[in-house]
Amino acid sequence: MKLNQISNNPGAHKHKHKVGRGSSSGLGKTSGRGVKGAKARTGTKVYGFEGGQMPLHMRIPKRGFNNIFANDFSEVNIGLLQKAITDKRLKTDGKITEEVLRKAGLAHKSRDGVRLLGKGSITAKIDIEVAGVSAGAREAVEKAGGTVTTTFQKKVYSNKKGEPGKRQKRRADATAKRAARQG
Repeated sequence: MKLNQISNNPGAHKHKHKVGRGSSSGLGKTSGRGVKGAKARTGTKVYGFEGGQMPLHMRIPKRGFNNIFANDFSEVNIGLLQKAITDKRLKTDGKITEEVLRKAGLAHKSRDGVRLLGKGSITAKIDIEVAGVSAGAREAVEKAGGTVTTTFQKKVYSNKKGEPGKRQKRRADATAKRAARQG
């Protein structure tokens, strides 16, 4: 075997067409792209185009709503809290905070903190500090002799000048009127 006899296996090298090399080549002028329109241009694709028929993504009904301003809490039920205390994963002698709950594996990471919910029952006396708490959970913890402190404050969204938006102004006016009426 000599160097001039070496060749690729059949089918290993695909012949690349040279386009735009004159009309006699069969791929000259428009280079096999036809004439005009989006598909004749470089770097364009018409995704979802169905030849003028209403595309599928527009025919299907839309459902739901994703509120970007919604609060994102990690939820912990008091029943799980009691189970962690009995399993000795959680100590009741100090203040139980969001970080302590995460280390015990009870809460996952969330944008706005941990919210305590009332599913289950609790017998241990605990001092807990969370972002939010349901009425039932607060009642159950206080009945067991513990205390609950909430730390969450709703964000106030403002415009470019740093002033509160229209809704926040309206809400503030309504609360001011309600406070004036009550006393």
